[in-house]
Amino acid sequence: MGGFDLVTIIVIAANVIITYKALNDYSFFERYKFNIGAIKSGQKIRMFSSGFLHVNSMHLFFNMFTLYFFAPIVIYNLNSFNFLIIYIVSLLLGSYLSYYFHKDEDQYNAVGASGAVTGVLYSAILLEPNMSLYLFLIPVPIPAYVFGIGYLLYSIYGMKKSIGNIGHDAHFGGAIGGYVATLIMLPVLLKTSLLMVLLLAIPIIILFVMHKTGKL
Repeated sequence: MGGFDLVTIIVIAANVIITYKALNDYSFFERYKFNIGAIKSGQKIRMFSSGFLHVNSMHLFFNMFTLYFFAPIVIYNLNSFNFLIIYIVSLLLGSYLSYYFHKDEDQYNAVGASGAVTGVLYSAILLEPNMSLYLFLIPVPIPAYVFGIGYLLYSIYGMKKSIGNIGHDAHFGGAIGGYVATLIMLPVLLKTSLLMVLLLAIPIIILFVMHKTGKL
C-alpha cells in the first residue's frame, strides 16, 4: 500500500524543505538539531525541530519512503487529522525517550523523523496486524505484527548495546506514541483485536521491566 493524502504531502514536503535547508546551512542545522545540553539550557524547540532534520539524502529518503507506504493505512482507518496527531505525538515521545535515556550526556546529538515514522508504522501494524511485509534479503512475507514485535525487541537490544549511530530509543518512544495514540483514538481495538493489542505491548512491557530492574 502507498499513496498521497494532502496531509502526507505536507509532512513529506516539510521534511524535504527543512532537511535541505539544514544541509546547506550548517548554522541552521546546529541551531535546531537534538542536543541534550542545549535542551537543558531551555531550547525545548529542538525536541520538535530535530524531527525534520536528516543527516543526508539517504536518511531522508528512507524515512519518507516508509512514511509513504504506511501513512495511508493510518489515514484510511483514523482520518488525516488523527494521522497528523499520531505523527506529532510519536515525534515528541521519541525525543522525550531519547532525552530521558541520555539526560546526563550533554554532548548527545540526534536528528531524523524516525521516531515519528516508527509511530506511524506501529499504528498501522496495530490497525492491520495481519498485513504482509516484504523485507530486503527475506524472500517470504512477514506478518506485520511479527515484524513490529521483532523490531522493538531489536531496538531494546540496540539501546542496551548502543549499536550503531542509530537512535533506537527515539524509535521505541515513537512506537509507544503510535501505539497509545491509536488505542485512544480507536478503543474498540481493545475488544476486536485484544490479542494483537497485548502481543504488540510485549516489547513495551519488557522495556519497562528492564528499566525498573536496572538492566537498561
